[in-house]
Amino acid sequence: MAKITAAEVNKLRKSTGAGMMDCKKALVEADGDFDKAIEVLRKKGQKVAAKRADRDSAEGVAIAKLNADNTKGAIVSLNCETDFVAKNEDFITLGNDLAELALGVSSKEELLKTEYKGITVEEKLTEQTGVIGEKIEIGSFETLEAPYVGAYIHAGNKIAVITGLSKNVEGAEEAAKNVSMQAAAMNPIALNEEGVDQETIDKENEIAKDTLRQEGKPEEMLDKIAKGKIKRYFKDNTLVNQIFIKDSKQSVAEYVKSVDSELEVVGFKRVGLGE
Repeated sequence: MAKITAAEVNKLRKSTGAGMMDCKKALVEADGDFDKAIEVLRKKGQKVAAKRADRDSAEGVAIAKLNADNTKGAIVSLNCETDFVAKNEDFITLGNDLAELALGVSSKEELLKTEYKGITVEEKLTEQTGVIGEKIEIGSFETLEAPYVGAYIHAGNKIAVITGLSKNVEGAEEAAKNVSMQAAAMNPIALNEEGVDQETIDKENEIAKDTLRQEGKPEEMLDKIAKGKIKRYFKDNTLVNQIFIKDSKQSVAEYVKSVDSELEVVGFKRVGLGE
């Protein structure tokens, strides 16, 4: 049996993030072979992952990243089972690394197949499931491209937003961040009226009419009054029409126009954990 040194254990720990005892056991099982020890830990991860496949992974971190010229943004949520793990520095670092990788791919499936530290992201998640003892997986994956993209991550990494603007102008960075903060706080369902699906509109229309009937309004007036309520619904729930949280005298669209008369919000993506 090969003699296992503290330096070898520490090297394996740094490479995998596994605990000292797990690393030592893996090296003993692998008879001191470093690569085989990594494989031992990965197989352990596969076993743990299989056992915890049905567990709820509603905790975690939502991380947003931007490319160098602010023309693309990405959000990845890395999910786990407990808030304790979500606050672990190594876990948060992994979330940040995956969000960086997301800037170079177009889907969650592609991200899972991407190489990360000599193995695929999918293999890394399985490995970390074994190391941590909790189900670790990528939850949400979002990307956005625009002439200018900004981001905001709410304290605690529970909400992340990326916002696209129509131009890269002076003040675009602050504007994109402010609009992203708006989306984080107010959770709009769409960018504007056109982004609201017909099923939602029909549902809100029926709710409005039922409420009006209960209030005793005449049947012939329901359509007209309901239209007004739908208009209010759009104002409250679409990003550009919402009242700007930093200045209640203007809408989000009006705020953006105050930065530059031709500036518009062209898109946003929001990921909130546990919502």
